[in-house]
Amino acid sequence: MTERKPPGVSFESFVDKQIREAAERGEFNRLKGFGKPLENDTAPYDELWWVKQKMHSEGASVLPPSLTLRKQAEDAAEAARAAVSETQLRRILDEINTKIAAALARPPAGPPLNLTLFDVEAMAEEWRAGRAGRSGTS
Repeated sequence: MTERKPPGVSFESFVDKQIREAAERGEFNRLKGFGKPLENDTAPYDELWWVKQKMHSEGASVLPPSLTLRKQAEDAAEAARAAVSETQLRRILDEINTKIAAALARPPAGPPLNLTLFDVEAMAEEWRAGRAGRSGTS
């Protein structure tokens, strides 16, 4: 813990002394990123850079719930098209349809949802047709 500044010592010299002593003990050598260049030093100054960095590292989202669900629906559709089995496709679509149904029953905050439930049977048929097309040309 940092000691208190003694009376009669200027603040600047007190801080400088603490920094020098810490450097001599090698405490700055163990800092994360030591010896690496600073990230994006050309970016404009942002007072909340540390908040954004912390949220990013924690995986927190700043999107309204409706936009978050739209993104999840988009990701689910992509994952369903890339599914390795029809069972996996149906599981992915059933999970997102459950979320969409809940949001349609009680709209979340933010912009309009603009989502409808995925037609699982139509997407499964499309998936099967895509698989048949690939296996027929191989």
